[in-house]
Formats: sequence, structure tokens, C-alpha cells
Amino acid sequence: MPVATLLPFTSTPNRKSTSPTSFRLTEKFILLLVFSAFITLCFGAIFFLPDSSKLLSGVFFRSSSVETATRTGMDSGSSTGTGNADKILAKIRKDHEDALIEAKDTLQKHPEDIKKDIKTDKDQVVQGLVKDKDDSLPIIEYVRPPGVMGREPTDPDTKEKRAKIKEMMQFAWDNYKRYAWGFNELRPVSKQGHSSNLFGGLKGATIVDALDTLYIMEMYDEFEAASEWVVKNLDFNQNTEISVFEVNIRFVGGLLSAYYLSGKEVFRRKAIELGEKLLPAFKTPTGIPWALLNMKSGIGRNWPWASGGSSILAEYGTLHLEFMHLSKLSGNPVFAEKVMNIRKALNRLDKPSGLYPNYLNPNSGQWGQHHVSVGGLGDSFYEYLLKAWLMSDKTDEEGKKLYYDALQAIEKSLIRKSSGGLTYIAEWKGGLLEHKMGHLTCFAGGMIALGADGAPEGQTGRHMELAAEITRTCHESYARTNLKLGPEAFRFDGGVEAIATRQNEKYFILRPEVIETYMYLWRFTHDPKYRQWGWEAVQALEQHCRVEGGYSGVRDVYASNPNHDDVQQSFYLAETLKYLYLLFSEDDHLPFEHWVFNTEAHPLPVIKKEPNSNQANEVE
Repeated sequence: MPVATLLPFTSTPNRKSTSPTSFRLTEKFILLLVFSAFITLCFGAIFFLPDSSKLLSGVFFRSSSVETATRTGMDSGSSTGTGNADKILAKIRKDHEDALIEAKDTLQKHPEDIKKDIKTDKDQVVQGLVKDKDDSLPIIEYVRPPGVMGREPTDPDTKEKRAKIKEMMQFAWDNYKRYAWGFNELRPVSKQGHSSNLFGGLKGATIVDALDTLYIMEMYDEFEAASEWVVKNLDFNQNTEISVFEVNIRFVGGLLSAYYLSGKEVFRRKAIELGEKLLPAFKTPTGIPWALLNMKSGIGRNWPWASGGSSILAEYGTLHLEFMHLSKLSGNPVFAEKVMNIRKALNRLDKPSGLYPNYLNPNSGQWGQHHVSVGGLGDSFYEYLLKAWLMSDKTDEEGKKLYYDALQAIEKSLIRKSSGGLTYIAEWKGGLLEHKMGHLTCFAGGMIALGADGAPEGQTGRHMELAAEITRTCHESYARTNLKLGPEAFRFDGGVEAIATRQNEKYFILRPEVIETYMYLWRFTHDPKYRQWGWEAVQALEQHCRVEGGYSGVRDVYASNPNHDDVQQSFYLAETLKYLYLLFSEDDHLPFEHWVFNTEAHPLPVIKKEPNSNQANEVE
């Protein structure tokens, strides 16, 4: 065909003479002919090479369908070999033609367009946007909940104090990154990484725990660095035993919150992946989960010291918020079913004096020791009853009733007032009261204030008074120490009030519960004393806990000079500093009508009910 096309142009009336122009056209014709032959030879060679279809599919497009079809034909038996061979040959020819078309389209693209395509694919992989072929996760359109960012404080003094708290976060984060990046926590005195057995072989607890604090404080460069670490290094496929409770509230809660704040898809996927890893913990006769779980084998067990192999109230009772959101984001109801089954198991049991003992055997479904505490071993169970109702857009009536019934029993059996007028929450051991209150129990002031608006008719004011009294008691536990930092536990017996009397109760490990309660009471009352008390805590942290390499807990809050424990807890960045920052922020920053904080201070949005429905199934 090329010859016929060129003949009219190479023929001249004077055939004896050959002009320069006609010579060049002939030369072009020969070169084109040679080039065509070369192209045909190349593609012919590829076509007849062994496994040529696989080569073409790998070079020109991402599908493995050709390889699959070829393998299927070879394995189908000799009786149909000829027919299959014809089909395979036709398939190869078609794919060959498709490959040529795709190759042609690619070659016609501008180099800059090709670079953009490659970058887009890379960005999607990094952000976790590309779905695997076997990925069953639903596609969810991210809608940013209200109140992620609040207004700047208008008062100059408040603005300056909030800026100071942000500087504290920057200092804690920078030192973690400098000396312990990738480890779970930082040893700020010895300037090295630290990992406790709570997380087993999991890494990066501080990174995941601090994600939302970084975002809330608008530390976006640091947030991006932490996000990149999560993408590249956060690995759950390990043969390691972890605490289900700690991993849920810190890792799952941290990832969920980071997703809701930023919209980064990788956090949703990581949270669901980890949630699925935790599900084998529920494989018990009662559905009450084990405390410890091997993430590879799925084998669970309980702490050996826990009352004859019992599960702990605060641990199995502090899964509800995160698991409800996991069901929402994954489209898989199993997470919600697991935590609702825990309620069913508890509802079948008699409660001594209406109280929930701290220990429950997951095999027999019976209580262990009748030890009740609103502090350690029990605390966040009560918190999650209330917050389950609030997070459901107040549709979870069962959660609401369980909370107010439990609080009524606590008021009757555990809440007492000292001779000096301090209200405290004692611990109950088989009917006998131990007049001790833990630092962990101090969260209860904030919890009671948060639930006061929904209290039974006529009790809202009384609940707010009770919350304020407990908050005052917890402040006194700080004010009565030399370092102005609260002890791990304090007592109301032997002539002392709000003072630790045992050496193993005098330490302070950067805990957030008192600051948390200040934040809630400030939001509900705007009484300036709560900000003043919070600022006193800031000054004490700066004076006694800040060291060259970060922030450290202290071993004795009554000592004249601090003896540092050399651990910067991950919850210091997740909770203590976040609650301080919000204490000096405006009320529109993560407002309570739109957000609920998990027990690690990770904000989760209220799941808005659909119109004309009693089901909580739409995240605002």
C-alpha cells in the first residue's frame, strides 16, 4: 500500500532525469518500509515468545486476566485442548490489540501528564484510597463534623495561656520525636525510648495517641509527620500479646478521632483493621472479652492477679464508643453486636446494692470478688454508660437508664462527706467501705456534670452541686502537696483528709483526670476558679515535671524536690495537654452537643439519628 500511494509522486514526465526532490521521497519510502518491518518483527517476536501474553499484560496494563485464562486452559484437560487453544489464541490476539492501543495512547501523552498520573496513583496508595480487589469496606463520603476548629479566645490573658499549653505540647512532641521516634513512649531523663507490656510488640503509642491533639492545636506539620509514620510503620500483623482495653482506647480511639478530624482515609482503614484483630478476644462462653490477646493466634487470657481469672469491669466496659463507630465506618454490625452482648450479660446478673463489682468471670458469667470502685478497675465503665447515650444522639435509652441507676447506687453506698466538709467517693469491699479515693476517680466530677442535664426530673441542680463538690475535693488533693500535683490516691481516715498516707500512693504520673474535670466544670459553669486551678497545674508541671528531654512523672508529690520516674506517658499528650488546651479554648471548639470524648480524650462525633427514626445511624 505505501508503494501505490507514493507512485504518483515519484513518477515524472521526463523519466530519464531524477530530480533531488524525487530522490528524497524515495529515500523516505525506503526508511518507512524498513521501520514498518522492524515494528512488525518486534511485535511478532513478543507475540511468539513463551508467556507473551503475561509479558504484554505486565508491560501495558495492570490486569492479570490473560495469565489466569491461560492457566485455566492448560489445566482443563486434553480432550478439549484444541478448542481451548483456539479460545486462548483469540484471547491473546484481542489482548495484543488492546495492549497496542493502550501503548499508543500512553506514547501520545505529554510527559508531564504521565508524571501526574504516576503521582496520583502514589498519593492514593499513601492515603489509603486505593481499594484492594478483596476489600469489602464500603465507600464513605467524608463529612467533617461541626466544631473541629473553634474561635480564638478573645481575652488576651486566656489566649496567652493557651499558647503556653501549645508550647508545652510542642516541647513534649519534639523530644519524643528526637529521642524515641517509633517507640511507644519516651524516657525524658535518660533520653531514650520506652515500651510497657500493655502494648506487646505494637509500636508508636505516643504517635497514635497524639494525632488528634496535634490536629486540634493546629500543629499540622507534626500531624503530617505522624500520619506518614502510621502509613508506613503501624503494623498489626504481629505475634504479640496486648491489652485489649489499652489498645482500644489509645490506638483504635486515636485512629478513629484522627479520621473524623482530618478525613484521611488511612485512619479509618487502620482503625477497622485493628478492630478486627481484637474480635477474637470475645470468644468466651459469655461473650465477656479477655483482657489480654495474642494478635496472631487469637488466643486470649486474663490478668493472672484478677480474682480467679476474671475480666475487669473498666476494661470490658470501655469498648462501647469505639466499637459502635467501627460498625458505622465498616458497615459490619459485628462490632456493635459484641458490645451490646456485654450489656445483655450484665443485665442477667444481680447487682449487690445496685453496684457493679470490678471482677466478672468470662467463663461462668458470675461476679468475682465483691469489690466496687469508681476509680481504678471500675471508672470508665460508668463513663461509657453515660456517653453511649450521648453519642447515640440520646436514643440509647438503655444506656441512659443503666447510668442513672448506677449513679444512684453510688450516691447511696459510696459517696461520703468528711468532717472537714470534703465530698469523696469511697471504695466498697464486700459491704465495708475503704475511705480512699484515687486520682482516677477524679474524672467523676466531670462525668456527673456532663450527665446533669439528663438527670431525672428535679435532680439536675443536685447533680451539678455534687460534681462541683467532688471537683473541689480533687483540687484539695493537689493543693495539700508540696509539689502542688495530686497523688495517685488519697485518704479520709486516721485524722487526715485528701492526703496520701502510704508511700505507694504518693506518685504522680502526669495523669489527666483532675484537669479533665476542670474542663467540664468550666464549660458548664464558666466559674473562673476552674481556669485558675488549671493554670496552677500548668505551673506545677512546668516547675517539677519538665526536664531537658520532655516531661516526667514524679515519685513523691510530698517531697521538697522531685524524684523523676523517667516516663513521659502517651496519655500526657493525648489527655492532659489536650484538656488543658480546651480549658482555655472557647466553648465552640469540639462542642459537647456534637462530640463525645472517649476515656483517652479522643473526640468522637455524635451519631445523629435519622429523621423519624429511633436508630442512631448517621454521623453528623
